[in-house]
Amino acid sequence: MEKVVSKSFRNIVENNNQLLSVGFRSPLPPQDYQLIEKLSHQNRIRIPQKFIHAKSSGAFGTLKITHDISKYTKASVLQKGEQTPMLARFSNLTSEKDAADSQREIRGFAMKFYTKEGNWDLVGSNTPVFFIKDPLKFPDLIQTKKRNSHTNIRSNTALWDFYSLTPESLHQITMLMSDRGLPKSLRHINGYGSHTYSLINAKNERFWVKFHFKTAQGIETMTNAEAVITKDRQCNRKDLYESIENGNFPKWKFQIQVMTDNRARNAAFNPFDLTKVWPYTDYPLIDVGEIELNRNPENYFSQIDKLVFCPSNLVPGISLSPDKMLLVNRSLPEVNTFDTDGSMNFSVPKKSDDHYSQPRALFHLMNEYQKYQLFNNIAESMSGVPRDIIDRQLALFEKVYPAYAAGVSKALGA
Repeated sequence: MEKVVSKSFRNIVENNNQLLSVGFRSPLPPQDYQLIEKLSHQNRIRIPQKFIHAKSSGAFGTLKITHDISKYTKASVLQKGEQTPMLARFSNLTSEKDAADSQREIRGFAMKFYTKEGNWDLVGSNTPVFFIKDPLKFPDLIQTKKRNSHTNIRSNTALWDFYSLTPESLHQITMLMSDRGLPKSLRHINGYGSHTYSLINAKNERFWVKFHFKTAQGIETMTNAEAVITKDRQCNRKDLYESIENGNFPKWKFQIQVMTDNRARNAAFNPFDLTKVWPYTDYPLIDVGEIELNRNPENYFSQIDKLVFCPSNLVPGISLSPDKMLLVNRSLPEVNTFDTDGSMNFSVPKKSDDHYSQPRALFHLMNEYQKYQLFNNIAESMSGVPRDIIDRQLALFEKVYPAYAAGVSKALGA
């Protein structure tokens, strides 16, 4: 059957080449619905650009569960043998839609799983931590990464002014300014749920959990110099698309870290702090399965660009935690009741704010060349920053480890 042009509500368009008109030199009558509809759609053909995570890439795939973790969760999507259709959306945290892929920036790593019990949204990034642990600071952080309203240029001063006043950002800064801060492609990054979530088993027992997705393609990165000469501004998106089109389906190993309530209460750090990691030596990775991306979207705008995620989209057996950045519904005033434990009790023991030991441990894991890259990447990003802000940041690096501050200072030529 030959297709015919129709309006939005499937009414057949008799003539798509001529206007309704009172006469050859007469005005157009308001009842030309086809004209009005076409112009209206033209005016609304694109939605406003997202303020964050505007530039994105994505693909469809499958989550396969290959190991038994039923002692931790009753979620059907996480039972051994289950295969669940999914979609992954990769994004640049603050870049505009037309920005180059080869920018040093956090990559969003968000997944939507179409489970038998409803959609499960898991939002995260290519790093296991974030700059802040308090949602009150999130708008301030994002504003520092946007363009100055006067110059319309991004401001290194605004960025480092915020960092230097926010010591909890040290862990993320060290990761972002390391070699991993500039990935070669989206296939060569790890993904992390970042936040602490919880798993509930069939006995209604709760376990705190961290989600990890380790790339099967290996980690590959670029230097700042290599990024500058990148010819294709869409190199990450193009690489992902062409790999899938050619049948070279990227995969990630799905693993979890698990912590009991008792260990969480006695941990030396706050396990619900988004700026902290759980040491692998104390909380080893547990194999769960893998994700494979094997189908490109048919309509990028409809299936990827407009896609939204919500951490509250959960399924039975997977839940939230006291992680403040998950915006758990907890009142600000102190709660004084005789209730202990039980549902919706998110009280955690107060821990001293240690913003330095984990960045220090990460720094010691780096080899000399990685440290050299770290120092120079930081120095380069401080171009034009006032000396008082630089000194304030160097004082924070000094608290992490003296060689950290000395290396950055040397790279600055100070």
